[in-house]
Amino acid sequence: QVNSLLTLPNITERAHRVFPGGTLGNFDPNLVIDRGEGARVWDVTGREYVDYLIGSGPMILGHSNLEVLDAIEEQIRKGTTFFTNNERAIELAEEICKAVACAEKVRYVSTGGEADMYAMRLARAFTKREKLVKFEGGYHGMSSEAQMSLAPKQLKNFPNAVPDSAGIPSSVANEILIAPYNDIDFIRSLISEHHNEIAAIIVEPLQRIIPPAPGFLNALREECTKYGIILIFDEVVTGFRLAYGGAQEYFDVVPDICTLGKIIGGGFPLAAIAGKEEIMMHFDPSMVKSEDFLMQIGTLSGNPVAAVAGLKTLEILRRPGQYQKFNNIGQQVMNLFQESLAKTEVEFQILGCPVLFDIVFSKIPINNYRQLLDSDSKSADKFNASLRKHGILKPPGKIYSSLALTELDIAFTAQAINRSVQEFNN
Repeated sequence: QVNSLLTLPNITERAHRVFPGGTLGNFDPNLVIDRGEGARVWDVTGREYVDYLIGSGPMILGHSNLEVLDAIEEQIRKGTTFFTNNERAIELAEEICKAVACAEKVRYVSTGGEADMYAMRLARAFTKREKLVKFEGGYHGMSSEAQMSLAPKQLKNFPNAVPDSAGIPSSVANEILIAPYNDIDFIRSLISEHHNEIAAIIVEPLQRIIPPAPGFLNALREECTKYGIILIFDEVVTGFRLAYGGAQEYFDVVPDICTLGKIIGGGFPLAAIAGKEEIMMHFDPSMVKSEDFLMQIGTLSGNPVAAVAGLKTLEILRRPGQYQKFNNIGQQVMNLFQESLAKTEVEFQILGCPVLFDIVFSKIPINNYRQLLDSDSKSADKFNASLRKHGILKPPGKIYSSLALTELDIAFTAQAINRSVQEFNN
């Protein structure tokens, strides 16, 4: 451990020489993880954390699950990629179609951001309309459309879009209509005015950690059905997490298309667009006119190793009592934060659901991005830093529960939370 401690500055220095900002672009460049097992990870200095980041969501079973590893090893000995159909990818697609209400056909890609990009393009191909509706603060990957009003600091009047990245043509803003999440009256008014131009509404059913207001998702479904607009649920995060059938099952609202990622790859790069057959046939040149065909090719799409990891993960999730156990674990962790922070004078709320939530320092109920933006981010940063100091690894803005969390992990978490709250209060 002493030797590894001495190498950390060298590792971060090496990273800065080859990575812009010294990072992969995802997380704190000063944290370099070496290994993970169960609900724990160790950085290159040997420091141990209880992991509520879990790879940003995919490791729902925890790290290095032995059943998943055995399945992966068996496949690796048969081959790692072929660029052709493979039986494991077919088997995984069959399971997705069984589990997910809107899924009649599946098309694989490698990342959730790719899936969202193709889902939006698919809606345009099907409807022959160009405008898209997205909700301010909603995350749908890194495409030009998705980067409109993702996390704007400059708040424009709705439905004007704000680019959140350099390099996006100004014309993109003209094709994106931005709405406040959870505002049923606004979305109805917007659709009434622009319905002949709108190809799709894309939405995270649980927007980051903000739950949908009662009737909100149902209203989206009704409006889309009324005007022939495609409803896209971005379930890259919520798929197989909120329930086995995802947010569609959890909230009992079925979209026309959904995107899936994270859990379906079991920790490997795999994502998917899943939807109604009449829409998905635009990926098939034999079923549509040449001008209606949507080309999609990916070297590693449906990779058999990723498919095997996903299949074994889903098999484990299907076992009796798994989601009850998962929610119980998440509720325990949620209660630890609630009970400890409730003893202070701090204004806070816990936003989300047991399997995906975070602490927001605000006394105003949070229903949309702007209300979340007005919360006390400095307090959140301070609290997160204290949690990391005491051995809790979590991303800013989210806590991911996992089935790997043990009683010992939860006891450690309780101790870390109590210490962090004491520091925070001083």
